[in-house]
Formats: sequence, C-alpha cells, structure tokens
Amino acid sequence: MLYDAGNDPELLAEMTAGATKCFELNSLPPTKAAERKALIRQLLGKTGENFEIRSPFQCDYGYNIEVGENFFMNFNCVILDGARVTFGDNVFVAPGCGFYTAGHPLDAETRNKGLEYALPIRVGNNVWIGGNVIVLPGVSIGDNCVIGAGSVVTKDIPSGAVAAGNPCRVLRRIEAV
Repeated sequence: MLYDAGNDPELLAEMTAGATKCFELNSLPPTKAAERKALIRQLLGKTGENFEIRSPFQCDYGYNIEVGENFFMNFNCVILDGARVTFGDNVFVAPGCGFYTAGHPLDAETRNKGLEYALPIRVGNNVWIGGNVIVLPGVSIGDNCVIGAGSVVTKDIPSGAVAAGNPCRVLRRIEAV
C-alpha cells in the first residue's frame, strides 16, 4: 500500500521523534553505557537484555525495529523502518550496513507525488552481516547465515548459507563443524 511519508502529519511527527532520539543517542559519549542502553530501549520497539548499537546510528521511527538477545550493530548503520525490521538472537552487524524497508514506485508520475511503500525485513538467529551490506525491502535472511561484505541483498537468503555479491547470492552451505 502506498503512503506519503513526506506530507502525513502523524508520520512526520513520528519521524521527528525518532530523529530526535537518534540525535540524543549519537550525542552520548561511550562512557554513558547505561544511558545509551536506556535510550535505545525507548527508541526501539523491542530489545533483548544483552545488546549494543554503536553510534552513529540512524533510523526513521525506531518503534518498528526489534532486536533479539546478544545483538551487536557496529558504527554507521541505518535502518529505514517504515515497516518492521526484526533481528533474531546472536546477530552481528558490521559497520556501514543499511536495512531499507522503504521503496518507491517505478512509475515516475506516482513516485513524483512523494508516494512510497514499505516491506518488512527479517534477519534470523545466528547471523553475521559483513561491512557495508545493504538489505532491501521485503527480504528475509534465514538462521545461521553469513552475508559477505559489500553485498546487496535483493532476495531471500535461506538458512545455513554463505551469501555474497551484488546482487547477493548463495555461494555455499555452512556445514556443521
């Protein structure tokens, strides 16, 4: 369903609230770990007990983001959370990654009206996402996956896969050790 995030007063207010919390988070020094964790809990829709998100971090709303237990996100990550973005337990996200639920119509006339859509992103348990990975709207990454640095994930990745590239594709299965 198309919506107008740039002109809807309710969405604009919610984005401003999210941007304000991100600004506050990114302004806190690393020595204020307890304050940082409390602010992240206020910003996100759900967190586990053990998590870390390093600044700078940006998101649209925050309340559409859920992170599981033992979650780690490194510097310079962006989550455009017009739809739900869910991370499972034991997820490690390297620096510079982007998770983008928002998309725009291909038709220029519709797109130029400021309309967009959002599709959820799901990242399973025990996933490692390398540096500068981009995950596009509607993608699911299964459990026990590794996504190689610099990948652009345009389609679902099944559980137990090493995947990389642009577009990202499964390179091999992860065998139990």
